Amino acid sequence: MNFIKNILGVLVLSGVLLSCSSDDDTGGTNVQLRDPEEVKIENMAEIEGFLQTHFFEFVDNPQNPNFQKFTFDTIAGENSDKTPIIESDLLGSKQVIQRGVEYTLYYLIQREGNLQERKPTFADSTLVTFQGITIDNETFDTNPNPVWFDLPQTVRGFYELLPELRGSSGFVENGDGTLTFNDDFGIGVVFVPSGLGFFASPPIGSPIKRYQPIIFAVQLYKSKEADHDQDGIPSFMEDVNDNGRVDDIPEGDDIGDDTDGDGLPNFIDRNDDGDSVLTRDEIIINEDGTIEFPDSNGNGIPDYLDDTFPGDSNF
Repeated sequence: MNFIKNILGVLVLSGVLLSCSSDDDTGGTNVQLRDPEEVKIENMAEIEGFLQTHFFEFVDNPQNPNFQKFTFDTIAGENSDKTPIIESDLLGSKQVIQRGVEYTLYYLIQREGNLQERKPTFADSTLVTFQGITIDNETFDTNPNPVWFDLPQTVRGFYELLPELRGSSGFVENGDGTLTFNDDFGIGVVFVPSGLGFFASPPIGSPIKRYQPIIFAVQLYKSKEADHDQDGIPSFMEDVNDNGRVDDIPEGDDIGDDTDGDGLPNFIDRNDDGDSVLTRDEIIINEDGTIEFPDSNGNGIPDYLDDTFPGDSNF
């Protein structure tokens, strides 16, 4: 079974912290969700234990040079002299805050990609192949054929890897209509704690357990800057609360990404402030593609986010 839509579905992720589950191996719908901080600590121990006790090999694939594979194995027996992942020069990490919890996200960059190609933002569209692996080293999904993924529609641990990579310099079209990309595309792996993956709600039918970390190996061939609502503002610039997500709704002191409170985050809202003028008509797009954000009434709020200018709200 192909779990691609479930594995990378934002609807699954969005409901993760609202879903009902009590433990990794227990079911039921009337149980209390585990504390994310507690799960984070457990997940970090699992991930760092994996990095300390496993090595990786990057395997060429003559049948499909655009889908090379990472393999992981335990450092033991005849592999006792292997270098653990934790000691690899290719290993990096960054801090990611999700729903108030700060996670360390580890990743391997086998190859950044062609330096002339752009790095995607967290809100862009990307052409990729990928392999999904559980922390138990079991493949749960694989896609050897390049496919476009809209990053806001993927789990966060997946899309946080892509801005570390670049695409390929080009491709050739084969006689059967398929494409072979130049061998300079970006290649990386990310080790995802469940709070940046599926937490208590793994896709039905997959081998992923509740609260289990997962691993994605990804090849990036191309990326496109996304403007989901075609309002003239790239989607990554519509992350109002600047937290690396574009789909937050207002919650408590968090202003979220829905300026006018109409239920549509700004990146899919053509009128971000809910006044009588569309966003595209309240910004200036220059010939070179740069964008200006006028503040006509000088109140410190750009027109496209200011429902007091021109003054007619509820558009």
